[in-house]
Amino acid sequence: MSVDLAPQALDGSSSATAELDVVVVALADLDVAAYDRYVHQHPDVTPYHASAWLFAVERAYGHPGKVVLAMADGQLRGVLPLVWVQRPLMAPVLSSLPFCDLAGPLADSPDLSLKLIAAARDLARQQRAGRLEVRRSQPSVVSSPGAGGCFPAGTKVRMLAPLPASSEALFAGFKSKLRSQIRKAEKNGLAVSVCDQDSAIDEFYPVFARNMLRLGSPVHSKGWFQSLKTAYGRQLRVGLVTLNEMPVGAGIVLLLGDRACIPWASTLAEYNRLAPNMLLYWALLAHVCDAGCRQFDFGRSTVDEGTYRFKRQWGAEPHPLLWQEWYPDDRDSSCQHTETPDSPGLSARLRPLVERVWQRLPLPLANWIGPRVRKYITL
Repeated sequence: MSVDLAPQALDGSSSATAELDVVVVALADLDVAAYDRYVHQHPDVTPYHASAWLFAVERAYGHPGKVVLAMADGQLRGVLPLVWVQRPLMAPVLSSLPFCDLAGPLADSPDLSLKLIAAARDLARQQRAGRLEVRRSQPSVVSSPGAGGCFPAGTKVRMLAPLPASSEALFAGFKSKLRSQIRKAEKNGLAVSVCDQDSAIDEFYPVFARNMLRLGSPVHSKGWFQSLKTAYGRQLRVGLVTLNEMPVGAGIVLLLGDRACIPWASTLAEYNRLAPNMLLYWALLAHVCDAGCRQFDFGRSTVDEGTYRFKRQWGAEPHPLLWQEWYPDDRDSSCQHTETPDSPGLSARLRPLVERVWQRLPLPLANWIGPRVRKYITL
């Protein structure tokens, strides 16, 4: 789909010299090098914006990737990565992006970001998608110590922490209580490593799968993580916490430039008394800090709940998440603390019941069924 716009400057004003063209291209037709160069230099980039995410989704789950491109004078001025998720017996979803907290448009101006979204909305209507999803982050709002501050109860936020020039400086900046918790985990006989070998996925996945079953949530396929490793290469690192050489904690971080994020981290509940999560997060933070990262994205949390407080102790600050959806009848919704997009009608009473039923499944059965369900859940 091509959208020819009236001549405009990138600040949104009229111009006779900058003619803007907005086009939608399939992932197979994308100039990957030009796309990655553009997103890499953008101040709002996340590791999820890399073309690697689109390739991993398509390879693992068969959902085709698309990108809305804004071009002016032969140069990229904005991009919006999308994935077309075709669901059985339901209308498809156009998502930016599935299986992560945020992506959305990257552009030279806010006005141009709106044009990219408008082109995506046109695509969703033409292809008869059930909805278009765009998940973005908003600027940080300073909250009062130890609480949600001005955030409403239940607000979903992205937790971001700045990183200093070295892991030594990072550790020195922690409060004494946090430093003692890290040392305690080490004294409990736990060992930790961070590596980028493909084989690390084999050790990560059993810990992750068992934790998802405990939470009553369908698990991603092992092939999904293998596809991510293939697509991201050395920019995907795996942290492993072991006890007597048995993995009891595991996490994945993605790197892009000076940014790092942790989409998944799990521990085995029966070993949580040994604090493997403290050692895991410290090892990953230290590793990416020494690798040159200056911002760490701890991922999504609900204000003032347990994971929110856990992440704040590491120096992370909340940035509200803006999840937007557009429907064929031009309805739109923007939310920070609603039901997940894939289950808007799932009542508060029904969800715990479904989770309890799932928790009782044998692990092999959950690992077989889970990926066949999870591939259609865009969150």
